Amino acid sequence: MEGERMSNGEKLWTKGFVILTISCFLLFLNMQMLLVTTPAYLREHFHSNDPTIGLVTSLFAFSAILARIYTGRPSQMHKIGQLLLIGLGITLIATVGIYWSYVVLVILFMRMLHGIGFGMASTTLPTMASNLIPTKKMGEGMGYFGFSNTLALMLGPVIGLFLFTTYSMAVLVLVASIILAVVFPLLYIMMPSATRATEKSEAKDRNTDSNKKRFLLRKLLVPSILNVLMYATYSGLISFIVLFGQEQNLQGAGSFFLFSSLVVLLMRPIAGKVFDQKGPIVVLIPGAVFMMIGLILLSFATHFVFVVLSALVYGSGYGILQPSIQAWMINKVSKEERGLANGMFFNSLDLGVVTGAMILGAIASRLGYVHMYQISALFMVLFLVVLGVSVFIERRSHDVGANHHSASL
Repeated sequence: MEGERMSNGEKLWTKGFVILTISCFLLFLNMQMLLVTTPAYLREHFHSNDPTIGLVTSLFAFSAILARIYTGRPSQMHKIGQLLLIGLGITLIATVGIYWSYVVLVILFMRMLHGIGFGMASTTLPTMASNLIPTKKMGEGMGYFGFSNTLALMLGPVIGLFLFTTYSMAVLVLVASIILAVVFPLLYIMMPSATRATEKSEAKDRNTDSNKKRFLLRKLLVPSILNVLMYATYSGLISFIVLFGQEQNLQGAGSFFLFSSLVVLLMRPIAGKVFDQKGPIVVLIPGAVFMMIGLILLSFATHFVFVVLSALVYGSGYGILQPSIQAWMINKVSKEERGLANGMFFNSLDLGVVTGAMILGAIASRLGYVHMYQISALFMVLFLVVLGVSVFIERRSHDVGANHHSASL
């Protein structure tokens, strides 16, 4: 990978980077198509309640966390290509397995299996991509790489719900399986050299034995906590927005993802460049405020227009926060720790989904979806509190250190 970086200088759009971005898009598209439709499938065919639906979402996220704890360790980076292919294979098996799931228990198992495979693949892909991005363009590069997630977020729910409601779950599973299968020839035929170069580079930069067993970096705890709070709100959307639309008699509530993702596409490159120039704090505060307002607007939605408005506001905040937090975490670590940083990023993401789905599912069963979305906005209030406290502590410790240095002189 070093050879490719040296030959391309500060070039961002290399062949390997493009292929990895496409592969990540297809992986997340598969995930989003099933993630949003599974709650409706459980309610329609198995008459599952809200806590059960939240449990299915939580199990997927929890199994992904366990997979990333193993995959993201520096000691595993020398076989990153193998881990990617194994993860993709497990994800494909779990996708096909949904078709044979005739009881809720089997669906729970398949969602756990899907989480394991997705956790492995979603950790290795951004790690490989970050090795191709020039350090000075990390915010911009991860912002563009994040387009894969955004496009999947935009198209996945729409395609998944269309196939599920118009045809059947079997057709949805078939299409989702084909989409994921396309990734294999992309990696084998179009990008074998980039995959091998990444493995060689990571093997060369592996850390000491004391570092190989780590799965947590203390310096990434604050951005990880912020990511948990951010995705706790997102879990309420992917798990319950279709059911919220049914409760409120809203037509097209599922299109929230389409409109929010459209504005995310606009915000990502802007947020990435501002991040590179000004740092994380400048983008994190407005991003959190936008997400909070978007959730409040959604809770009062009585017409499709309000759904669109709330989606645009929430999407603006999401488009600012998601690439900024990921780039922030990558910039805080050394190159050999990038796999660990990406693992912590996605683990905190899934932990947010786990906690959010459980908490918000319990709230929805007691108070309804309207109050659930209003309460979920409090997660972003807590986001701002944690961010403010961490900035205060960091600046105070810096001032104390500076005063001590001056006194010693």
